Amino acid sequence: VQLQAFGGGLVQAGGSLRLSCAASGRIFNINAMAWYRQAPGKQRELVASITSGGRTYYADSVKGRFTISRDNAANTVYLQMNSLKPEDTAVYYCNAVPARYNWGQGTLVTVSS
Repeated sequence: VQLQAFGGGLVQAGGSLRLSCAASGRIFNINAMAWYRQAPGKQRELVASITSGGRTYYADSVKGRFTISRDNAANTVYLQMNSLKPEDTAVYYCNAVPARYNWGQGTLVTVSS
């Protein structure tokens, strides 16, 4: 399975972005998918996850602002990001939970103050 994240960009604080993650293989049999991010000089962290049944988890730092969703028929996972803050600036990746596929290049999100 190869995962490709896209949809990042430059946005002002308070703005919104929607990230998408397309899978090359069939992901519907994977229990959970997640978005991760890695800010400069920091370790990669899990931002949000969603099970095949739609149960979600969010890191405290994004709770109430980010929404994760998945479309198994389209092999795609989404991350709607609202009320973005400069501290959300990072490269965002998608992967399974636990992560077990190649990370790929991710997609860069830059939030200006």
